[in-house]
Amino acid sequence: MKYALAIDIGGTFTDSVLHRSDGVTWTDKTLSTHDDLLKGFFTAANSVLKRADIEMKQVDDVIVHATTIVTNVLIERKGFKTALITTEGFKDVLYIRDEHRYDMFDPQIEYPEPLITRDLTWGVKERTFADGTIGKEIDFLEVHRIIEEIKDQSVVSVAVCLLNSYANPHNERIIKEIFETTLPNVYVTLSSDISPEMREYRRTTTTAVNAYAVPITKPYLESLIQELKLLGVSQEPLIMLSNGGLIGASIAGSSPVRMIESGPAAGALVAGFLAKKYEVENIISFDMGGTTAKACIIQGGEPLVVGDFEVDRRYQFKPGSGMTVTVPSIDMIEIGAGGGSIARVDSLGLLKVGPDSAGSAPGPACYDRGGTFACVTDADVVLGILDPENFLGGDMKLNKGKSEKAIQALADVLEVAVEDSAWGIFSVVGESMAAAARAHATDRGIAYRGLPLLAFGGAGPVHACYVAERLESRMVIYPPLASVLSAYGTLVTPVRLDLVRGGLVQLEEIDWDKVDNSISSMLNEGKQAFEQAGISESSIQFAFAADMRYRGQQDDITVPLTDDPRGRKDFVELRKRFNKVYEKVFGSCLSDMDVEITCWRITVLAEIAARATSFKPSDMPGQAKSQRQVFLDGERISVPIYSRVELASGQKIRGPVIIEERETTCFILPAWEVSVQKDGTLIAEQF
Repeated sequence: MKYALAIDIGGTFTDSVLHRSDGVTWTDKTLSTHDDLLKGFFTAANSVLKRADIEMKQVDDVIVHATTIVTNVLIERKGFKTALITTEGFKDVLYIRDEHRYDMFDPQIEYPEPLITRDLTWGVKERTFADGTIGKEIDFLEVHRIIEEIKDQSVVSVAVCLLNSYANPHNERIIKEIFETTLPNVYVTLSSDISPEMREYRRTTTTAVNAYAVPITKPYLESLIQELKLLGVSQEPLIMLSNGGLIGASIAGSSPVRMIESGPAAGALVAGFLAKKYEVENIISFDMGGTTAKACIIQGGEPLVVGDFEVDRRYQFKPGSGMTVTVPSIDMIEIGAGGGSIARVDSLGLLKVGPDSAGSAPGPACYDRGGTFACVTDADVVLGILDPENFLGGDMKLNKGKSEKAIQALADVLEVAVEDSAWGIFSVVGESMAAAARAHATDRGIAYRGLPLLAFGGAGPVHACYVAERLESRMVIYPPLASVLSAYGTLVTPVRLDLVRGGLVQLEEIDWDKVDNSISSMLNEGKQAFEQAGISESSIQFAFAADMRYRGQQDDITVPLTDDPRGRKDFVELRKRFNKVYEKVFGSCLSDMDVEITCWRITVLAEIAARATSFKPSDMPGQAKSQRQVFLDGERISVPIYSRVELASGQKIRGPVIIEERETTCFILPAWEVSVQKDGTLIAEQF
């Protein structure tokens, strides 16, 4: 038997999944340790290994890791001091941004403060033209002077983003070489390595994000590799990326910007996997953990992968209010609404929930670890949805008295009963998540009404039925391993790396020698990355695409290509493919307009072994093990409590009902009926 291990570090809990090749799976959840990530990783790993009674050296398949480390570093601004070197005259690029206003009618709009401030930004006298010609070489003495100033500022990491370096990285490479010989202990990130495509602000902020996070991710992942080797693990761990693929830890450590949506991406991918399994064409994945909730539209069994996304938005649903990073990512919406989200009363006397979270330390009041704020989990306890004695199967008991005390403080301000205040928290967080899903679907022209919900994450099954009613959905799916589904998702996703090379050119004027250089460099980079991850070249596949637009347009669209464009060298075929995609997106195409390519893309893929789980329902229909009083929208009702492992295939139960498992709780509202499928999946439908 072979064993595969997945560890997903979240904002509150770290999920672990151990999978054996015969389908037997062990799972566990432990509190995240953000002050010591290595400790948190091995605490979670050892916990699930102990359940299977094996040692780390017996994990001989793969070890896959997803983490929110980069997201937390960016949002909390807990990175090391970072500097920026850019072309003289462009020092304010992170402040000027792209001059877009995400709200035309708000004179006081806010943007996140740049990660690198102006006092840590230096301009160098150099120039690379848009065609890649070097107009002015780097002045070595000037760079040495800048390095001395950087040294005096105790800078740990440097982002280098020179004008038009995507067309020719020569001057950026010289700066890096000077740093390596004079200040080797400083991390250096080049824009030509991280984001070699046009648009100065996006390229600069992507480089800045990577430089800001790399002093944390690189040492952590290097230490993880070494610790696993000491424990007898020969293979390098694989890291989940934002695009839904996996790559070796040594490569990922130097490119943390690719890891921002690491955990959520795994959840969205496994949602697509399950949508195909249940033969549901379109579905909304609903992932609610301890810190955030994520929604993703799955169409045709596949989540959409976009070429850029935003981090640290000032306003949840306002594109343009965050920091743009130009790396491929699963297209989803994420809001601060999780089990640890803190409830408060604002200046207008209105109840608000999130985005601040109590996290794992101190956590919600009921964790009894020093937290005093009322959180969503506290409300679930007070309402009677969660059993304080059976949280994590009784391994982590909750203090209901502390929850009541925390929520009472809110109730006093609102002048309502404590249970009404708890229901207010439950309903507000549900409305917030429904609003996020609506915004996400509407922005993409997708009719969300009636789409089934796939509920997972530790808190997702608790709140999914309420959210579904707000979205007019008539079906909610609760898969096996729901609470650790993102971790399991890392075990069923392919090894993948997305690469890009910029170069603006009209179709009829393509220089195929330059295209050959760009594509060849991406192919070589992909092969080297996969070789480091221990993947043979014979198993690697390549997919080609190009970003195209009508001449003069601001934005472009990604056009998938059937094969390597260097084979045909046919701009007529490229135009046809562009027209087809453009018409699908916008409903029409302009045959009289010139078309241009802004960049070439390659996706490097290698399938990994299928790892199906075996979950056998009970042979006999389960009976309610108890009844519990639950406060539901102004009244107390008696709700039967079932154990999920005792339910039989084909069994049907009408709501309201609570179905408990070790790591989560499914709360089914009145007017819903839940049925048990052959594989143990629960499907709730409104009647």
